[in-house]
Amino acid sequence: MKIIAVIPARFGSTRFPGKPLVELKGKKIIQWVVEGARTSSLVQAVYVATDDQRIADFCKSIGVEVLMTRSDCPTGTDRIYEATKNLDFDCVLNIQGDEPLITKDYIDPLAQAFLNDAKLEMATLAHPLHAEDLDNLNAVKVITNINQEAIYFSRFPIPFSREKFQGNDGLTLNQLPVMKHIGLYGYSKQFLQKFCTTDQTALEKKESLEQLRALYLGVRIKVLPVEKPTYGVDTPEDLQKLEALL
Repeated sequence: MKIIAVIPARFGSTRFPGKPLVELKGKKIIQWVVEGARTSSLVQAVYVATDDQRIADFCKSIGVEVLMTRSDCPTGTDRIYEATKNLDFDCVLNIQGDEPLITKDYIDPLAQAFLNDAKLEMATLAHPLHAEDLDNLNAVKVITNINQEAIYFSRFPIPFSREKFQGNDGLTLNQLPVMKHIGLYGYSKQFLQKFCTTDQTALEKKESLEQLRALYLGVRIKVLPVEKPTYGVDTPEDLQKLEALL
């Protein structure tokens, strides 16, 4: 099975313009992500998919192959589909371009899931939910079934409970069947085409979560648990926190 990784990167982020080329501890964010992707022993090729020549030029300077796309791709997955139409692969991993600390610890479990199950169409990651994330609309929650397959994703607290989530009068947080979603995905080539040739759904638009399109299509999304969270950079404030962490 040929597994590739594609890092979608755009310059025109609303909350943090030019984010991929911003420096973090002496290296640009996109370079951190590329180097992290290359730590995987299961990925056979790493690409950056972008619509911006500045990002493309920098990526070429650090020796990573660039796939140019149009600028109006609605999601990162749609950008990956456009970029990989003419590539030969069985499975593609969507590695977010704003996750500078991503490594094989996250990538390899995702890749291994496809090696273990040749019929798998889509997989993603999640980790234990912290109490402060329950009401955080930027923290995407996922609930799974007995087979570790996604039932639903939401930015809102799920599942809803009439009782409190702590104390003696209700369930504690670690008893709830909910985890925090990590936005790394794996797709089979066949499902990627089906996903990206389907219009965005009302559910997806309401929650602003592209994975809900996949659930609408009836796919079983394998959710793989990992112990630690990743650290994405959505805003300049996130960058400052990450610099302090490093």
